[in-house]
Amino acid sequence: MTTGNVTNTAYDVCSWYSTSASAGAVRSTRGLAWSRCGRPIHQEPMELADDLRFDRESHGQIGIGPVSDHAAPFGVMTSRKREQMSNSGPTLNDYAQSILTARVYDVAIESPLEPMTRLSERLGRPVLLKREDLQPVFSFKLRGAYNKIVKLDPRARERGVICASAGNHAQGVALAAGKLGIPATIVMPRTTPTIKVEAVKRLGGDVVLHGDTFDDAQARARELEVERGQTFVHPFDDPDVIAGQGTIGLEILRQHPDAIEAVFVPIGGGGLAAGVTAFIKFLRPSIKVIGVEPSDAASMAAAVSAGETVLLDQVGLFADGVAVRRVGTETFRLCNDLLDEIITVDIDAMCAAIKDIFDDTRSIAEPSGALALAGLKAYVERGGIGSGGLIAVNSGANLNFDRLRTIADRAEVGEHREALLAVTVPEKPGSYRRFIRILGSRAVTEFNYRYANGSMPAQLFVGIALSRGETEKKEVIAFLEDEGYPILDLSDNEMAKTHVRYMVGGRAPNLQNELLYRFEFPERPGALMKFLESLAPEWNISLFHYRNHGADYGRILAGVEVDPGERARFVSALDALRYPYWEETENPAYRLFLSGQRNT
Repeated sequence: MTTGNVTNTAYDVCSWYSTSASAGAVRSTRGLAWSRCGRPIHQEPMELADDLRFDRESHGQIGIGPVSDHAAPFGVMTSRKREQMSNSGPTLNDYAQSILTARVYDVAIESPLEPMTRLSERLGRPVLLKREDLQPVFSFKLRGAYNKIVKLDPRARERGVICASAGNHAQGVALAAGKLGIPATIVMPRTTPTIKVEAVKRLGGDVVLHGDTFDDAQARARELEVERGQTFVHPFDDPDVIAGQGTIGLEILRQHPDAIEAVFVPIGGGGLAAGVTAFIKFLRPSIKVIGVEPSDAASMAAAVSAGETVLLDQVGLFADGVAVRRVGTETFRLCNDLLDEIITVDIDAMCAAIKDIFDDTRSIAEPSGALALAGLKAYVERGGIGSGGLIAVNSGANLNFDRLRTIADRAEVGEHREALLAVTVPEKPGSYRRFIRILGSRAVTEFNYRYANGSMPAQLFVGIALSRGETEKKEVIAFLEDEGYPILDLSDNEMAKTHVRYMVGGRAPNLQNELLYRFEFPERPGALMKFLESLAPEWNISLFHYRNHGADYGRILAGVEVDPGERARFVSALDALRYPYWEETENPAYRLFLSGQRNT
């Protein structure tokens, strides 16, 4: 590939030597270090790649930065795979050269590699996060986009570029085109988060919304490519794009020269995984590179299983940045040959990883941005052992704010910090309070109940906080069953978590004297029990909704059966609680959806 003006390449390149003792002898190992110090470049980029290859073949080991005592020599398996790759497309040498000469730093930053202190302590392993969410467009995608577009000839630049994207690649193309003064048409699925659509427009891209998936958008982009004569910038299946993304692998090895056990990379179409894997396996093949996909959008795992790219019937859209039905031909070739494995994770695991990132960095990743960390955690939980660092790539942070509500609700379940249970209790006064009393000091995170029929048992939807994960959940279920309560575990029930928890209730046609109130009370241990005990036992609770959102104050919606002659005394009892409350009996929403007596 053409290198262009080397003064515009990613890094100044300096030569250095490091020594280490091996087998009683002092061994000199040639290496390379990159900096943005502005010093003159000592070698042409292509010569650098040749030098890398020479050192690798001569010494059996080459490192970026000081060579770790734990660094292993290049293995026979990787050499075999390198030979196989040379017969069917660009070799690892080719990709290493392309990555070394990639033109990305006109628009991208060298993102930091940050330790995740809290998560490391919890997992007992050193965890680091590659912060691609700190790029100017809040994702890694501008690297590959710019590296592709900057190489276009003047005539192609004049006609402009076009791409299809779920959002992050779109922003990268729009930024790159704007930087170079090139017109850009961006075709995006209609499901793309508004924040990404608006960002592309602000960057000067001409946005076309089409279809519900990336594949729908790409089909339309290909049609417009022919109609307008523009150059199609593929989001992942292009060697120049792959090389641009591969600069992340280069940075990781330079930033963390010590032992690395595994690098975890999210997979959508496979461009990021292919580029990072190619560079790491060229220089440090002993490092595991593990791809991570959503369980409902695992297109690369399906391709590896089939031995060829396959078209998934459908993909989940929660992690919209990786919602790709078919991976690329070239990305599949690289990932199939070089990835050590692929891990799939569910929505809850991604939400929990988003929370982990927030806890350590006070930043919020999008679901696809937290995907790699979710895979890293799954790797550790299943017993992945080693002495080196574990690195996850946070690929982006383009998240619609209103999605945080769902993420917060799902994170605790994904971290096994909350159990969601369906509990059967007798439908009679006092049974509700008795159940809370039996729970004792356990923190209740959610409680939903609606009176249905006095002759039938009542169903409670209960959330209970956990500190010891699955083990504690099993203990809680066994304890409640011993107390005579039939239990159904809903913690892994997708419909229950997504819909039913918000729909427990409905009308109770047999209730004639129900009053509805909203309450606020200090959120502290035992507060819910105190609230229930404060209501006189002769007043039956007919509706109850409580959800702990981590705020200082808990919020409750409660229905209570009160005879007309007792209302004054009931209100006095509420006043004695000294909690703020509001009557909602005449609220039209209550009349329409919860009351047995509709408005007339």
